[in-house]
Amino acid sequence: MLKSELDKIRDVIVETAGVNPRKCMRCGKCTATCPNYDNMEFHPNQFVNMCETGDIEKLLESDAAYKCLSCMACVQRCPRQVQPAKFIEAVRLALIRQRDSSYLPVEKISQLVAQDEKIPQQALMAAFRKFKK
Repeated sequence: MLKSELDKIRDVIVETAGVNPRKCMRCGKCTATCPNYDNMEFHPNQFVNMCETGDIEKLLESDAAYKCLSCMACVQRCPRQVQPAKFIEAVRLALIRQRDSSYLPVEKISQLVAQDEKIPQQALMAAFRKFKK
């Protein structure tokens, strides 16, 4: 992947996470409290560090984002409120968007609801949020 593409994806990940990765002081408390530490190729503090440095190609090629349990233990232990779980979720969303270039345009929501009234609104909004660009 080109560096410009990786930089764009990195910027989207940081924006989606909504947290400044430079706040991380690399103390490792988030990683020390992670219950799935042994099964993850990259640990919570490494997600934050890789997003900060722009070294996200390894994250995008790995399945580490899907091994996170989303238990938010790392968020609770972070002394600087960096919230590593938000970076992991942002990487997941970037992977979804990268693998499937389709997205749900706003115009199609009313068509979907008209076709099947049993579709929960939450499912539509989740699809819209994940696939919007």
